Amino acid sequence: MMIDSARYPRLARIQTPDDLRTFDESELRAVADELRAYLIESVGKSGGHFAAGLGVIELTVALHYLYQTPHDQLVWDVGHQTYPHKILTGRRDEIHTVKQKDGVAPFPKREESEYDTFGVGHSSTSISAALGMAIARQAEGDERKVVAVIGDGAMTAGMAFEALMHAGGMEPEPNLLVILNDNNMSISEAVGGLTKMLGRATGSRTLNALREGGKKILGDKKNNPARFVKRWEEHWKGMFVPSTMFEEMGFHYTGPIDGHDMPALLSTLKTLRASKGPKLLHVMTTKGKGYEPAEGDQIGYHAVGPFDPVKGLVAKGGAKKPTYTDVFSDWLCDAAAAEPRLYGITPAMREGSGLVRFSKEYPQRYFDVAIAEQHAVTLAAGMATQGGKPVVAIYSTFLQRAYDQLVHDVAIQDLDVLFAIDRAGVVGPDGATHAGNLDLSFLRCVPNLVVMAPSNEAECRQMLSTGLQHPGPAAVRYPRGTGTGVAAGSDLSTLPIGKGELRLQGSRIALLAFGSTVAAAEQVGRELGLSVVNMRFIKPLDRELVLAVAAGHEGLVTIEDNVVAGGAGSGVGELLNAEGVLRPILHLGLPDSYQHHASREDLLAEAGIDAAGIRAAVLKRWPQLAAATPPLSAAG
Repeated sequence: MMIDSARYPRLARIQTPDDLRTFDESELRAVADELRAYLIESVGKSGGHFAAGLGVIELTVALHYLYQTPHDQLVWDVGHQTYPHKILTGRRDEIHTVKQKDGVAPFPKREESEYDTFGVGHSSTSISAALGMAIARQAEGDERKVVAVIGDGAMTAGMAFEALMHAGGMEPEPNLLVILNDNNMSISEAVGGLTKMLGRATGSRTLNALREGGKKILGDKKNNPARFVKRWEEHWKGMFVPSTMFEEMGFHYTGPIDGHDMPALLSTLKTLRASKGPKLLHVMTTKGKGYEPAEGDQIGYHAVGPFDPVKGLVAKGGAKKPTYTDVFSDWLCDAAAAEPRLYGITPAMREGSGLVRFSKEYPQRYFDVAIAEQHAVTLAAGMATQGGKPVVAIYSTFLQRAYDQLVHDVAIQDLDVLFAIDRAGVVGPDGATHAGNLDLSFLRCVPNLVVMAPSNEAECRQMLSTGLQHPGPAAVRYPRGTGTGVAAGSDLSTLPIGKGELRLQGSRIALLAFGSTVAAAEQVGRELGLSVVNMRFIKPLDRELVLAVAAGHEGLVTIEDNVVAGGAGSGVGELLNAEGVLRPILHLGLPDSYQHHASREDLLAEAGIDAAGIRAAVLKRWPQLAAATPPLSAAG
């Protein structure tokens, strides 16, 4: 999409930040206005992350104008807000391809651009990464600047504070600037004590002026008068602005300032650019700034599909097919009505994980712990020790961040915690950082843990009830999007643990399918006259069913929406080996590589676990199956 130079006369001249730096400072406000309008137009055509980018337009322009990127290194946290950065760094005319196959990545990606200094998709990594860069550069005598931009939502994670504590206590001091972009939002509203503290923020230009003047008078910060004044300043300032904590950590705190005030940003950044040591700039911004519908609905406009910028988002008419997230949402409320000890826990993913209704109907049993996955899991473990029935609603990719807590705090103690794992397996447009491709491998090796994967919506609901009733740790992993259209129902019935289901009785070869791959396996089974098993449980496996199927067939095919390495199929192979049963086994699943962003359908086809891919793989291994297709009988 070529930019319209008549509508965007300044932005059309900017291919890289070097071009931006040719403008006079007086024109930067107009550049920011054009950038905001272009972002609204381009995301309106493509969809993508939206409101966060609108909130950092001025900051993005100011940073690339004053810092010599990519020589100076700019590290963005999470990356929801980086579309303006991408537009200014050579990807302006391709930004409309964001999230599409072979298009612009939705998050910073080192392979895509030298301006993307650190790949990211999960929150709260920026300060650690930027500190590592600063240390490495200083060791080489390199004076380049390093800047980390982190939101107040991402600052709620423990990792951010670990990095702050390290950086502030170092000698020699690292030359690092941390910019706290404070908009009182994560994906939904930011929560927690830090948010309350930042909410008390007020500007104090007078205080900053006094501090800078005092430094010149008092000289070395290590002498006694300077140390006394520094301590007095911290306690006095702590009554008015939220700086004390950052100052105590060893950071020079500046702010808060208006993040949409271009002259103030430029003036402040110039001062900080010239100073040494660890610095923290606190800027106040508005998520969705400059687009009234997004300012009014910051959650709804966090990430959007294509829309008309004039009309805004328009609700689609007609009944929509429920997603697995919808199934979980309904189940959670129904289960809470029947079980007063049930608690719902989310690490800052109320909307994405389907807890909006629960948060309204059961506010006293709803816990959003902010971006703190480790805490979420151990909080659940503590509840379980007191007879609670906690349900941790979490994306597969984010559960990776709490793996030690799952093992150490839950599984070793055999505590009654249910993990409702959304976005498992192939996720799609958000790319490798958000893929749930590994969970079956890292879950099935954990003792005491029951692991389930539903083949449809009704089974998902049954498995959630099964996990809740099981007196120990259990996990139900389900994919993004909709299922096969089977009505989920409204009861709280359970399944027998460790029992699979023979769906089709064929001959010669049996397809053992897990979770969302069952539907494709059934299609291939009908075409080729093969048996199909809905395995349901990854742990424990249905030993009797696997042995019976192996005894009645010439070969087996395992199919899963997970990496083959160490996955559910590996468990089948291990079981047969332990029993001394020798059968040819073909393992189909996701590759031993990171898939890039594309639609879920494209990635399943690329991995060969859609119906066409399964059929091709089976016929390649057993070409004789193409000669005849014996009749099938329904089973189960």
